[in-house]
Formats: sequence, C-alpha cells, structure tokens
Amino acid sequence: MFLFLFRILKLSFQDIFRNIWLSIVTVTILILALFSINSLITVQVISQNAIEAVKEKIDINLYLTNTASEEQILSLKSQLEELEQVKNVNYISKQEALLSFREKNEKNPEIIQALRELGKNPLSPTLVIMPSSSEQAPELINILRGYQSNIIESRDFTDNSIILEKINNITDKVNQVGMVIIIVFVVTSLIVVYNSIRVAIYTHRREINIMRLVGASGSFIYMPFIVSAIIYSIFSMGVIVAAFYPFLSLLQPYLEVFFVGYNIDIIGYFFSNFWQIFGLELLLVILVNVLASLVAVRRYAKI
Repeated sequence: MFLFLFRILKLSFQDIFRNIWLSIVTVTILILALFSINSLITVQVISQNAIEAVKEKIDINLYLTNTASEEQILSLKSQLEELEQVKNVNYISKQEALLSFREKNEKNPEIIQALRELGKNPLSPTLVIMPSSSEQAPELINILRGYQSNIIESRDFTDNSIILEKINNITDKVNQVGMVIIIVFVVTSLIVVYNSIRVAIYTHRREINIMRLVGASGSFIYMPFIVSAIIYSIFSMGVIVAAFYPFLSLLQPYLEVFFVGYNIDIIGYFFSNFWQIFGLELLLVILVNVLASLVAVRRYAKI
C-alpha cells in the first residue's frame, strides 16, 4: 500500500514539474477563483455589519419646549417607555445639549462666538427614543405622529429605511457581479485543469501504453492525474489562506475608520469561521478539479 502511494505521488509530482508552466497557470486560475469567492464573502460580511450599524442608529427625537418642567419631561419619558415598540428613551437636558453642541463645533470659532454673543442657551431639551427593532420603527413613528402633549415642540423622524434600501441594493449588485466573476473563474478552472490533465496524459502516452501492456490496473494509470489535481487544489488554498489574512489586515483599519464606534472585526470573523469557509472551499475545489480530471482521463487515457 505504501509503495503504491509513493509511486502515485512520485508520478504526480513528475507530471506537475514536467509541465511546470501549465501547472503555474492552473494554480493561478484557482487562486483567482478562490480570491473572488472570499472577496464576495468579505463584501457580504461588511454589508451585513453596515446594515446592523444603521439599524442601531435608528432613533426618533422629540424636541420639547423650553418652558417644560423637569417633572413634566420625566412624566412624558415614563409614558413613552411603556410603549411596547420602544426600547429605551434617553433624556437630554438643555445643558447637556449645549455641552454636546459645543464639543461638536469646538473647531468652528464663529459658531462658538455666536453662542457667546447670544448670552443664553438656545437649545431645547430632547427625548431620544430608540425603537425595539428596525421593523417596529414605522409603527412607532405613526404612534408618535399622533401623540399629543403640551410640552412637545417638534418631532424629528429620521427615515433610515432609505439608507438601508441603498445598502441592500448595493450589496445585491455586488453579489450579482461577484457571482458572475466566480462562475467565470470556476468554468475557466475546469477548462484549465481539464487541459492540463490532457497535456499530462499526452506527455505520458508511451508510459501509459507500456503500463497497459504489463498489466497495470486502471486505478494505477489514472490516479497520478487525480492526485495532481488534488495537489493543485491544496496548494492554491494554502496560498489563499497565507495571502488573504494580510489583505484583511490592510482592510481592517479602513473599516474601523468608516464604522466609528462599532466593533467590525473582519479578521476575527474569518478566524472564527475558518473551517466553515476555507474547509468548505477546499472540498469544493478538490471536487471540481477531480471531476475535470476524471473526465479528461476517461476521454484521453481510454481507461
């Protein structure tokens, strides 16, 4: 058994190195196909995190009158918290609103100077309402539109559904383009592997004829070509694993800048799902390459 395996591996590596340029092309195509697949997974993970980030930012602001007392505000806050569509209600006083406004505009001296000249706090107290879920936000908005209170001065219903729809549309288009690219690379990989095995068989046509004459089994004749396809797959996957994590390391800082305040760890996602992603990809690549090799062997080796 060990001698049989040794001979199979020896013949496989001989095929690979005897047609080294064809082997390089085959591995390159496989690497590009795998990189396309993992890039599409990365886009899907980022878009999902973006959607979750937008959902967490969905809030409704009720601006209250400056004459509203603390007791009236807290009473309204308690009433709103009893609504099943409400996750929580955050009360921002006039002083807190002014402090936040100053911090946001500290690099704009004209606005700070205008506040000083005004001589008083122009901002009003606010109740920031977070819906229980993004799906319940429209229902909550309808409730608050008709909510009557003497201390409510104005309402701000920020519609994040448009942003979510745009993110979903962009993600769908990227996925469609990505699927087309993946299909192109998979078909190209099949053709390249098929042709590489065909060339290897042509190169070994004399050896194959001799092996037939001396009574070699069919499995011994075609197994080196199948093993070569498996080696291509394993080597390609090894290159992708080695190269894709540095690529994610370069991408991570940009994600942290773009999604400020959110823990979007794309590297951690690929680490935690390593076997689900790369293990499944390896099995699929091996399966595709082995099938292409079997077809080529059956056709050109006449086994």
